[in-house]
Amino acid sequence: MIRSQIQKLLNLPDAAIDRPENPGFGDYSTNAVLKLAKKEGKNPMILAQALVQKILVSDTHIFSKIEVASPGFINFTLSNEFFRQQVAEILKAKENYGAINIGENKKVQVEFISANPTGPLTLGNGRGGFFGDVLANVLARAGFDVKREYFVNDAGYQVEVLGHSVLKDEQAQYKGEYIDKLNKKFICWLCSKDPKKVGQKAAKYILAKMLQPTIKDRMKIKFDEWVSENSLRLSGETDEVLQMLKAKNLTYEQDGAVWFKSTQFGDDKDRVLITSAKDGKSAAATYLLPDAAYHYKKFVKDKFDKVINVWGADHHGYILRLQAVKKALDMPGELEVVIMQLVRLMVKGQEVKMSKRLGTYITLDELLEEIPLDVARFFFLMRAPNTHMDFDLDLAKEQSQKNPVYYVQYAYARICSILRKASESGFPPSGGVRGDVVSDYKLQANSYQLLSHPSELALIKQLIRLPEIIADTATDYGVHRLPQYSMDLVRSFHKFYEDCKVIDETNKDLTVARLALCEATRITLKNTLDLMGISAPEKM
Repeated sequence: MIRSQIQKLLNLPDAAIDRPENPGFGDYSTNAVLKLAKKEGKNPMILAQALVQKILVSDTHIFSKIEVASPGFINFTLSNEFFRQQVAEILKAKENYGAINIGENKKVQVEFISANPTGPLTLGNGRGGFFGDVLANVLARAGFDVKREYFVNDAGYQVEVLGHSVLKDEQAQYKGEYIDKLNKKFICWLCSKDPKKVGQKAAKYILAKMLQPTIKDRMKIKFDEWVSENSLRLSGETDEVLQMLKAKNLTYEQDGAVWFKSTQFGDDKDRVLITSAKDGKSAAATYLLPDAAYHYKKFVKDKFDKVINVWGADHHGYILRLQAVKKALDMPGELEVVIMQLVRLMVKGQEVKMSKRLGTYITLDELLEEIPLDVARFFFLMRAPNTHMDFDLDLAKEQSQKNPVYYVQYAYARICSILRKASESGFPPSGGVRGDVVSDYKLQANSYQLLSHPSELALIKQLIRLPEIIADTATDYGVHRLPQYSMDLVRSFHKFYEDCKVIDETNKDLTVARLALCEATRITLKNTLDLMGISAPEKM
């Protein structure tokens, strides 16, 4: 990455290197000298000039210009020669272009969706599901050892409520066509009137027949592991964690319940681990205890360096108590939680709330019956997770370049068409369109000098952003960068295509150079779409 090279030249590994919005300030800029000057009590302008002189002495060909701007910024302008060389680098890297190693093979687990097996997946589950899947793709591309995990909440209160709902008794809460079908399917159990048993069987059925098929077959998400909360409880791991907390004198009994002293670790109040037995109900573990055991397994037994939990908007208040448990049990590693904000389905500017078939909110399955998976993925990824999202179904169903995913895919198909046409016209001489592109196009150093049009150079500037996009996304989890980047790249390609004739029989050397640029663009766009789990059609 260019930023890393600049940091190395400055000998400031932690320096923030930004892309200025104003092109007059160069391709990259840093204010690191201002912080360094303040720390060392020096004049920032003088210090910046000294650093620039050291870089210039190193005789680097990366930059055409390095300038100091008041009150101590350093602005870097990349050389055209450097841009041209990057085309060859992309062609050599092919499907590996964009891969970096900031992760250094550290073990990271991304746990996402984890919807309760009490009903079909919602739009919110879809948003979190695609986010988690793409984040895992990016982290793997950034050099982390990534595992995807789904935590099945198949025990506790909500499963018992599911049983009541299937039994259709006075404590029923879940409604809809799927509950009616479960009631008919499991009629043989109803004579027992045991909501726990009915709930457990119904939850198992919902997971196997509703959730997993949607996730695996329709969303195209593959988890490395599905962890059962019920199995965790039965294994004794929850009791093990409870005993560890008791041994540390971090629990107490009050009103017949067992409490965790979570306020000692930053929580706003102490939390119940075991409820009291009352109203005919026996004492039972709250969700915090199996969650504590689950995270103890992640960090201590599975030895993950980092765990990223992707949760829905209603789980924000749960973060402090889970962090408190982690601190209390001295779990190593880093725990991060990404909260996905709410999704509204909009049709003709109005929110659509009710499902025709289920009597509840629109389900993810219903949405995926209306639009292709590629469209759903792209639309859900377009907004940052901390923002509320209006899903425009009218735009999603639009089968034209007004629809952003088709805008990107049409561009990819156009590039493939250009390369096919070039092959039919005898470019490159070997007749290959893919394969060993560098040798196919027989690009020599002087061929790259022909790439000098402003639109060519602007396109290359977009191409070299991909490794930085991956690095930034692996750091702050902003996967919404990917669809935005794909659209920025396509806009730059269209401008290049409008301004520069690619296949020119009168200038074969220039044609070969521009075909190489087209292939570099195809590779970069394909790699970006792959990260998003979106197809790259060669014909549309």
